[in-house]
Amino acid sequence: MQLFYAPDMTLPEYTLSEEESRHAVKVLRMTVGEHLHITDGRGNLHLCEVISDSPKHCTVRVVKTEREWECLPYRLTMAVAPTKNIDRFEWFLEKATEIGVEAFIALECDHSERRIIKHEREMKVITSAVKQSLKAYHPSLEDMTPFAEFVRRPFEGRKFIAHCAEPIVSKVYLGSTLQPGEDVVVLIGPEGDFSPEEIRLAVECGYEEITLGKMRLRTETAAVVATNIVSVINNM
Repeated sequence: MQLFYAPDMTLPEYTLSEEESRHAVKVLRMTVGEHLHITDGRGNLHLCEVISDSPKHCTVRVVKTEREWECLPYRLTMAVAPTKNIDRFEWFLEKATEIGVEAFIALECDHSERRIIKHEREMKVITSAVKQSLKAYHPSLEDMTPFAEFVRRPFEGRKFIAHCAEPIVSKVYLGSTLQPGEDVVVLIGPEGDFSPEEIRLAVECGYEEITLGKMRLRTETAAVVATNIVSVINNM
């Protein structure tokens, strides 16, 4: 399956962007009559037939549409402090998109070593992962958001904070407390972990303290592990 991403998808006919047209016609050598798939990133998967193989304006006609294609039985928001080395954060975005995430939040924390991300660049990483892993849902990405602002937001579901400090209330393994079908938000801190004040505030705002196991993990690894635990619990 060749999957293209078109958030502005129109029916019954649609013309791919110049970049996507070039990829379809020049790289994949697609011609009139061949088929490809397009997603709008909102769960719709369109099977399309090429009706014009112009390398700048490749046009397709929708043959069949599948709604809510491979919709996940849960909603996962990963709020993660971007790493100083942006490549590591982008690796997380890529792998978590492949596993299944609804939303990413770039957290700005007390110990953050990176306080700026290039939103457009990171969205391209996510989009590439969507197409490579054949996803019909495109995760959203919220730019740098202060920790205190985010944890005070309402959320209808389970709220978790993973940290390495001594627990304020109690700390449990994520995989042993999560139930299938629950909507989840998980906080993952920077290289220096969350500050005591941040952990306390999160707990006051209803976050449950969790561990991801006995291993000591880097930020991006911890974020991928948390994403995978939620996926495994929902696919048992």
